[in-house]
Amino acid sequence: FFFVNMVNLMYVRKISQEMYIMKTKNGFMLRNVAGRDIVVAVGAASMDFNGIISLNETGAFLWKILEGGTTKEELLSKMLGEYDTDEATALAGIEAFLKACTDAGLIEE
Repeated sequence: FFFVNMVNLMYVRKISQEMYIMKTKNGFMLRNVAGRDIVVAVGAASMDFNGIISLNETGAFLWKILEGGTTKEELLSKMLGEYDTDEATALAGIEAFLKACTDAGLIEE
């Protein structure tokens, strides 16, 4: 599940026509609370953020990679290395996650 109040948590830096570096924005951290992966606002970001982001296992996996900065291609490679899935299924999941983030205003282009 992925819930959020419209907040920009990630930024995207274009490095070529087809490749973008994405990274979670400072002020938001992934925490495990009572067995659930939750993204929380810390520091100054907590003054403006009044929502909650709850991620499933795969969402948390992708979020952790995004914290260090990555491309969609790197997300796919890491997903295939971690999970027993085919490329088409992994790519569809990654694109759905990134689309949800974009639609919610979490990724800036």
